[in-house]
Amino acid sequence: MGGFFGVAAKEDCVFDLFFGTDYHSHLGTRRGGMAVYGENGFDRSIHNIENAPFRTKFDKDVQEMKGNLGIGCISDYEPQPLIVRSHHGTYAITTVSKINNTDEIVSSIFDNGNSHFLEMSGGDVNPTELVAAMINQKENLIEGIQYALETIDGSLTLMLMTPKGIYAARDKYGRTPIAIGRKEDAYCIAFEKFSYLNLGYQDYKELGPGEIDVVTPEGVKTLISPGKDMKICTFLWVYYGYPSSSYEGVSVEQMRYRCGQKMAKRDHVRPDTVAGVPDSGIAHAVGYSNASGIPYSRPFIKYTPTWPRSFMPTIQSRRNLIAKMKLIPVHDLILGKRLMLIDDSIVRGTQMRETTEFLYQSGAEEVHIRSACPPLVYGCKYLNFSRSSSEMDLITRRVIARLEGTEEVSEEVLQQYTDPESLKYDTMVEEIRKELDFTTLRYNRLDDMLEAVGIPKENLCTYCWDGRE
Repeated sequence: MGGFFGVAAKEDCVFDLFFGTDYHSHLGTRRGGMAVYGENGFDRSIHNIENAPFRTKFDKDVQEMKGNLGIGCISDYEPQPLIVRSHHGTYAITTVSKINNTDEIVSSIFDNGNSHFLEMSGGDVNPTELVAAMINQKENLIEGIQYALETIDGSLTLMLMTPKGIYAARDKYGRTPIAIGRKEDAYCIAFEKFSYLNLGYQDYKELGPGEIDVVTPEGVKTLISPGKDMKICTFLWVYYGYPSSSYEGVSVEQMRYRCGQKMAKRDHVRPDTVAGVPDSGIAHAVGYSNASGIPYSRPFIKYTPTWPRSFMPTIQSRRNLIAKMKLIPVHDLILGKRLMLIDDSIVRGTQMRETTEFLYQSGAEEVHIRSACPPLVYGCKYLNFSRSSSEMDLITRRVIARLEGTEEVSEEVLQQYTDPESLKYDTMVEEIRKELDFTTLRYNRLDDMLEAVGIPKENLCTYCWDGRE
């Protein structure tokens, strides 16, 4: 998906920028970038971080870059930040976005006189460049940012740095977050709030949906007030978010404990131990264990010294291989045991099936699987959760198509498969269980998961589970 960090300071900001950006490494695997502004104008560096961590790639840059304003990003796809020269002057820009109407926007910009876009490998237009082109259609930056927020179908959250300060704009429905921190002589802007705590910043504010602020070393000014409608991604708590993060005042770690507790209260299986799939399944499993009284164990350990980042290559076959290589078994905790394994979600099912096979081969008597979220029935339209181009990559949709005898399933029928009280739901879950060879399979209920978040349902995006926008 991606994340970003920005700093506006009275002194040099590069140290804070470097480590604040690095703290977002769990959100992307492809590119990292930093841009600063200081006495020598704009300076920027972008590196491929597919085979080395952000800190390693940018260690030399951080020794050479200087400036009191800076923005950095971790990107799962496009190279950024970009430095753009326009009638607004020169600025740097970075985005976290998913743009579904790219072709329509590109055509409109061409009609208005824009001459070209630089294609990335694969022929795609860089989404951040497209956002910059949209901003440049308007007479001033504020109008341009508003225009981009309103026009994009999908989501857009951004930072834009000029020689005077950094504009921060949150998605119009608040699908992704922005927080601002403050310390003496500096302010910072972050996707993940925890990223600035060890750098000495204190919480200052969270931007609301569609809010646009400008941040300078002297302070923060709200330029566009937040809107009333919010649809923040619920998956931030279930999976994306780092355990020490919080969104809208709700702790990721605590939400996951509550999620596990909710699952335990509806479950009647009594295994020997409960385990979480590292890393994002662990807190859900701890919550389950605490509520059920079933001991928590770690039958396999994630090998972190050379596999520190949680996201993986975009090629699915390599993802599956690396997922297996990262987990080291503890045979004494597997042999002869009835295990319950909890993960944040089941998407394609490939990795969980291979993990289950491995546990059986290692002597497990039973392997019960629990998903901390409901079945994923719809592909996300708002975040780059996956580069998959087809909903048929979801195991739920493949099973539904098999049960219905067609891939063209009506919305009315799909809705029956999202209802945990329906016969079709039970049949789908049982088919998935048999296909993946689990002893038992249960998914968390949507109502329980939302109660674990504690934010009104109308303020949460649940599209991938229930198809409701």
